[in-house]
Amino acid sequence: MRDRDLLRLHWPESLRPAFDTLLTLDDRLAEVALGATQPALGAIKLTWWRDQLAALDTQPAPPEPLLMKVASELFPVGLTGAALASLPEGWLAVLDEVPDAAPRGQALFGLLGRMLGVEAPGGEAFSRADLARRSGDSAWLARTDTPSSPRPARPVTALDALGRRDAARFWPPEREATPGRSWTLIRHRLTGR
Repeated sequence: MRDRDLLRLHWPESLRPAFDTLLTLDDRLAEVALGATQPALGAIKLTWWRDQLAALDTQPAPPEPLLMKVASELFPVGLTGAALASLPEGWLAVLDEVPDAAPRGQALFGLLGRMLGVEAPGGEAFSRADLARRSGDSAWLARTDTPSSPRPARPVTALDALGRRDAARFWPPEREATPGRSWTLIRHRLTGR
C-alpha cells in the first residue's frame, strides 16, 4: 500500500479514477526525468510529452495507452491538454542545471485542485519528499512552510503534510502508508496543518 492509496480515500468516489490517472501520468514523467542517463535526453522526452498533452485539445489521442487514458479520464473532469502540459513542464525544472522541485509540485497541485474545483496552494514539500524517495537522494529534502489549507483543498494539500513529515524525519524515509502517515492525513484533513 502507498500513501496515495490512503489519500485516495479522502477524494470523492467519482473523481478517484481521474486521480489515479493523473498520478499515473506523473509517475511516467518521473520515470522519464529520473531515469534519463543524460539530462538533455530526459528534457527531449519531457518536451515530447508536453507537446502530446497540449495537442489533445485539438486532435484525438495517438495510440499511446496513457495518452488515450488521459483523454478519456481527465478531460471529463475539466482538465485540458494545455493544463496537463504544465506537468511535464514542471518536471523539466527538475532537470535544470540548478534543479527545482517547486514547479513540478505546483503543477500537480494545480491540476488536482482544478479537478476538485478549488485552488490548492503548495506542492513543494510533497515534490521534494517524493523526489527524495524516488531518487534515494536526501538532498532533495528541505523544510518548507506551507500555510494552513482551506478545507476544500485539503484532499490535495495533504500531500504537502506528508512531505513536511518526511523533511522533519531522519533519512532513510519511513515506509509509506504507516499508521503515523495515516494520522498525518487525518490531522491535516481536520485542521489544515
